[in-house]
Amino acid sequence: MKPIQLFDPASSTYTYVLFDQVTRDALIIDPVDEQIERDLAVLREYGLKLVWTVETHAHADHITSAGQLAELAGARTAAPQGCGIGTAGMQLQHGDTLPFGGERLQALHTPGHTAGSMSYVWRDHVFTGDTLLINGCGRTDFQSGSASDLYRSLTEVLFALPDATTVWPGHDYQGRTHSTIGQEKKGNARVAGKSEAEFVAIMEALQLPKPRRIDEAVPANLSSGLRHDVDGALLLQPRPVAAAHQGSYAGDVSPQLAWQWVQAGEAVLVDVRSDAEREWVGFVPGAVPVAWKQWPGMTMNPGFDQQLGSIDPGKKLVLLCRSGVRSIAAAKRATELGFEAYNILEGFEGDPDAHAHRGLKGGWRHHGLPWRQN
Repeated sequence: MKPIQLFDPASSTYTYVLFDQVTRDALIIDPVDEQIERDLAVLREYGLKLVWTVETHAHADHITSAGQLAELAGARTAAPQGCGIGTAGMQLQHGDTLPFGGERLQALHTPGHTAGSMSYVWRDHVFTGDTLLINGCGRTDFQSGSASDLYRSLTEVLFALPDATTVWPGHDYQGRTHSTIGQEKKGNARVAGKSEAEFVAIMEALQLPKPRRIDEAVPANLSSGLRHDVDGALLLQPRPVAAAHQGSYAGDVSPQLAWQWVQAGEAVLVDVRSDAEREWVGFVPGAVPVAWKQWPGMTMNPGFDQQLGSIDPGKKLVLLCRSGVRSIAAAKRATELGFEAYNILEGFEGDPDAHAHRGLKGGWRHHGLPWRQN
């Protein structure tokens, strides 16, 4: 049995359809939004029922159609837990399996291209996304990439698979379709026969251009490809400060853009809500807690300036509160202290609906961005 391999020429992305021959249950790996009609036609042609959409990571060169396929084909969405794709129904960890009919797809955590990147094993096949390419590998210079992590993912995880395992990459730019683990162990120009130090030096010397669609693709992919405005453009750039606050801080940003900046290492996320709010309502992993006001009585935090002083002044600050009000005041003060400070629109919980319930009209949580609750 082999996967159905499909190709998007605009991004040189491979999409894979796997299915159970008896039940006709299927899953799709790394679908592309511009190819959704093609993919639906393939499902119809083979008489398949799509039960899973699966991502190898949050892509920077194309937008996924996972969210659309969930709506149109009834599939469930799955993505690596470490990628921040909060809209995915199944947050995969190393060793997890996805059933489709009598078949199983197993997740392998293979960080390096991004911190959450995964590869997937099915029978004697492995789908490596941007972790292992044919005679190459994914870049490691953005989106929480790490050359050392990638080296270990290649040599200790993927190269531990049987040599005969067929490698199905996420991309190829020279028309090649597949390889094997044995071939890559022996001849991959980036990693074969290289020490970790040699591999890291190779990756650091690449000097690759920024992906053309990264500013558009990453925010959309963190929401399974479902955008929250007509064309996604408003999500991708800071907005001017309202007239009443003009010149007092750097600008307003959408939650999606704020998270993209944080993922790219350009900004530090500062949660200015109270300790009680973070404890009882929820928090964003990795955010720096610097309350603007504190319980009891919501009095000003006298240590605000000192706590901000521990943050790298060379990075932007993106400030998050409950609904985007306190964070404006905090952004003004951070600006006075010398930071390039932005207010995150909508806040953590968004606006109240007609029933005075938050969390349903905008907000960090509503957009499916990473958060946790104690």
